[in-house]
This record gives sequence, C-alpha cells and structure tokens, in this order.
Amino acid sequence: MNRRKFLTYVGCGCCGMMLNSCTTTPITERRQLKIIPESKLNAQAAAIYEKVKEKEKMSDDSKSLNEIKEIGKKMEYSISEYFYKSNLDDPTKYFDWEYILIDNKKIKNAWCMPGGKIAVYTGLLDITKNINGLAAVMGHEIAHAVAKHSVERASRNVLLNTGTQLFDIFSGGKLSQVNRVTGMNTVGLISQIGIMNPFNRKQESEADYLGLIFSSLSGYNIKETTKIWERMKEANKGKAPPEFMSTHPSADNRIKQIQEWTNEIIIKYPPIKSL
Repeated sequence: MNRRKFLTYVGCGCCGMMLNSCTTTPITERRQLKIIPESKLNAQAAAIYEKVKEKEKMSDDSKSLNEIKEIGKKMEYSISEYFYKSNLDDPTKYFDWEYILIDNKKIKNAWCMPGGKIAVYTGLLDITKNINGLAAVMGHEIAHAVAKHSVERASRNVLLNTGTQLFDIFSGGKLSQVNRVTGMNTVGLISQIGIMNPFNRKQESEADYLGLIFSSLSGYNIKETTKIWERMKEANKGKAPPEFMSTHPSADNRIKQIQEWTNEIIIKYPPIKSL
C-alpha cells in the first residue's frame, strides 16, 4: 500500500472514531472527545484509590471527616436530583462515592478521581476555614469527575500521541531528529504549552463554574468561593508559574470569573431540598 492510500485510510478511521466519540459536557454543553471507556478509567481510579489509602496516613480528625462526608452526600443527592428533574441523563449514576481525609498539613489540596473517589488533605482545612469554603473546593473537584475531564484528557493524549507518531513516520523521522538534536521532547513541550495547558485551563474554569452550581444546589453559600481563592493566592504567593506555563488559570483571573458568575448562579440554581 502506498503512503497516500495509507494516510487516507488512517484519516478516515480517525474521523470516524472522533465523530462517534463526540459528546457534550453536562450543563455547559461544551463539545468533548471521549475515546477512552469511562468504565475502564473508573476501575483504574478505584484501584489507585485503594493504594492511596494504604500508603497515606489517614487523619483521626473525625469531625472534619464527617463534615466532608456530609457535604459529599448533599452534593451526591442534589446533582442526581437536578439531572432527574431536568429530564437529563445523570452523569454520576455509575459513581461509587467515597471520602477520605489524609493527614498531611503541608499539602493544601483535594481531588476527586473518576467515579467519585474523593480525598481531602488536612492542610487544605487551613484555607477553607469553614463549611462553605470546604464545599466550594469539594464542588470544584467533584465537577471534574461529573464533567468526565479525566476521560477527555486521556482521550486527547491518545489522539496527540497517535498523531505525533504518524507525522514522525511520514516526515521521515524529522520529529525524532529534532528531539535528538535538542536533547528534549520539543514536540511534546510545544503541544503541552500550546495545546494541553490551554485545554486544561479550560477544564479548570469549567470545574469552577460547575462547582459553584453544585455548591449552590446543595445549599451552600457560594459567595465564600472568592475568599477561598484569595486565601489560596496568599498561601501560594511567589510560587505560581506564569499562566501560559500552567494547567490552571491565574488566581486573579479565577477570582474575577467567579465573581462574574456568582449572582447569576445563585438565582438560576437555587438549593434543592433533600428528603
């Protein structure tokens, strides 16, 4: 088979795969590419989560852990109820929710794996300060899982890697040559700064927006959210990279966007009363 025919077949196959794998993000309706099965990623995440529980020291702060679980339960209910009342498919229907509090004061972070596996580090509690602040961060992390950001990111990586390999083959190995000459993955660096970082920042902004919605639906005061990021900005002072080098929006841009969204979300997404 000659090169032109091969490229035609590959191109048609990729286009077909992309067309069959395009979906939209819940609520924001942003178009997504998902070629990695969600079930596969959820299973991998659950296995990693178990390893994290074995490796990390769990906090004995039962009061804070119970607060985390209470916030989580409220969000579980309000998210499912919102999609049910809106006659939409519930993106969390296959989630196996779980919450842990990791004893590490140095890490001011939280995360939610695909499938609803959530971890909060005790260092974050110094930033959140109160229930509304904790709900703001948890809403953001849960939003990543609800929006299937990990599935989307993994799918884009597969597509980028495949495209890079094909281009290298049909350019006679010029990309590999550039990498050898420069001593670094030049193409990977360019794609990271020019493609993946902007895309990741888009996901982060989307998680900010959806997180505000989920917190509001769950009955929390989302006006606390800007205060969280102001405290986080102060805690990270001098350590944040320039935005174009980062996977996250700058603190100032993040705060500005959240302020613009807050009042509209409070009106449009009032609390859903639990049973």
